[in-house]
Amino acid sequence: MTDSKKFDLIVIGGGPGGYVGAIRASQLGKKVAVIEKENLGGVCLNWGCIPTKALLRAAELKQNISHLGEFGIDIKGEIEINLERVVARSRKVAQRLSGGVSHLMKKNKISVFNGVAKIEKKTPKGWQIAVSEKSDLFLEAPNILLATGARAKQISGVKADEDKIVTYRDAMVPKTMPKSLLVIGSGAIGIEFASFYNDMGVDVTIIEALDRILNVEDKEISEIAHKSFEKRGIKIHTSAKIESISKSEKEVTSTITIAGKKQKISSERVIIAIGIIGNIENLGLEEIGVKTEKGHIVTDGFGATNVMGIFAIGDVTGPPWLAHKASHEAIICVEAMNKQIGVHPIAENTVPGCTYCRPQIASIGLTEEKAKAEGYQIKVGRFPLLANGKAIAMGEDEGLIKTIFCSKTGALLGAHLIGAEVTEMIQGYAIAKSLETTEAELMHTIFPHPTISESMHESVLDAFDRAIHF
Repeated sequence: MTDSKKFDLIVIGGGPGGYVGAIRASQLGKKVAVIEKENLGGVCLNWGCIPTKALLRAAELKQNISHLGEFGIDIKGEIEINLERVVARSRKVAQRLSGGVSHLMKKNKISVFNGVAKIEKKTPKGWQIAVSEKSDLFLEAPNILLATGARAKQISGVKADEDKIVTYRDAMVPKTMPKSLLVIGSGAIGIEFASFYNDMGVDVTIIEALDRILNVEDKEISEIAHKSFEKRGIKIHTSAKIESISKSEKEVTSTITIAGKKQKISSERVIIAIGIIGNIENLGLEEIGVKTEKGHIVTDGFGATNVMGIFAIGDVTGPPWLAHKASHEAIICVEAMNKQIGVHPIAENTVPGCTYCRPQIASIGLTEEKAKAEGYQIKVGRFPLLANGKAIAMGEDEGLIKTIFCSKTGALLGAHLIGAEVTEMIQGYAIAKSLETTEAELMHTIFPHPTISESMHESVLDAFDRAIHF
């Protein structure tokens, strides 16, 4: 070993879990290093959450412009899409934020090393990490935080080619806009891409192996989304099995089975969005005995693995695969690691989820089906956006706010939203759940008028037969 650097904590992975954990450790007075093989900010900032929202914003603007006549505004001539500039803006947004993370690392005096990390061995003073980009560079720390994230799952026998058959990464930077697109998988990633490409004028088909799209969402919300997407011209096949995918110079042919019958779907491009798998390979985990299960690292509620001094958070530890969950886990893990008072694991059913399609979808807590399955006696409130003044004024009156309460205690069990701006509104229910708010407190909360958020209030009232405006 020709170069040894000692730290209190080494974080492997600089995504929304890794860099947040590094900052929190630095705030607690620890000497911290981050090893990142590509870009600070990870997949979320560079190839996921952030740049996709920039793309979806472009699609939203196109959609709004095409309906300006309804607001008495006329634009003569056709709307032209400059795909190169749409993609370039998306990349510029990601680069700006990645640069911001670099600034945060410097501000918090965190050492950043570019390269691939591998845990080499246990030493008397901690764990030794080799950084592969520099064969003579070894780092050492008593605690290691694995935040290596995840990558797209592949379909057995089908290889993404970065052209006609792609994953989210290539779907984000298209050089040309296809005339037709097949999206395999209807989770958040698949649905967001289906929505974006459809709004950009592409003929979109969705294939889903399960019996409904957006399977993690409340069934009622899923059904509303299904109808909305079909109304837009998106074709959807559920309970469908992919048999094979072949490609020619001009198109991709997918053979699927629906209700026992095979059929072929031809498209210019296919996006594979069937989920993700944790990046656990080549880290040295097997050699040191870290337990993994189904492609993910097994941890307790504080991010600790079965091996002393080795911790893990975020996508590499399993679902839900959400950036905000990773960030929160990182803080919990680092604070527990440093014996801070009052640290507790993330409470089950308190992580909000958002899908930024059109219409937007957001949820937190138990679905109606799960609440019943867990034995709760429930009260369910619903309020449609077609009865909300602000939504009508905006021309965005499609959607529903649904709330689920325990009829015995009044506890908020879950909230499920579909419609305009619901990804911003869901945080109100997240705060309510964190504060263990009851229906009485929500009923007596004053919501500003006119706002779409008033529908949240009305939905709560409706659960107890007290809705005013519907």
